[in-house]
Amino acid sequence: MKVIFIKDLKKQAKKGEIKEVKDGYAQNFLIKNGYAVQMNEKNLTTLKNQKEEEKLEDTKNRKEAEELKQKLEHEEFLFKVKTGENDKVFGSVSPKQIKDELHKKGYKIDKRQIELMSSISSLGYHNVNVILYKEIKAVIKVHLVK
Repeated sequence: MKVIFIKDLKKQAKKGEIKEVKDGYAQNFLIKNGYAVQMNEKNLTTLKNQKEEEKLEDTKNRKEAEELKQKLEHEEFLFKVKTGENDKVFGSVSPKQIKDELHKKGYKIDKRQIELMSSISSLGYHNVNVILYKEIKAVIKVHLVK
């Protein structure tokens, strides 16, 4: 029996794949537990429509991420930090602090999207990666001053 997987199943198939499986396995496990549906014309057209919608959604999200990237890369984020002798910074700037500063300027970025290569613990300019979408990253400028 040919089935269309509607959920990912480890070591079996990914969502949207069409596979030939034994009838008993399909009826008693895959279909019963909601992992797959039997392949027929109706389900095939549903699958095609879902893939088209996902593609449109992906295109829309990419476009929005590119626009956000352009805006973010033209901004500078200033942090006033406490320093000791020889301008040594106490502590460092965390992704949460960067997220809070982004929120103040109107950007809805989660702290998990902020990628620090190393700790930001010296005065001056630092580049920080922000993951906006799958392969789209923005590099923002973080400036530490006393």
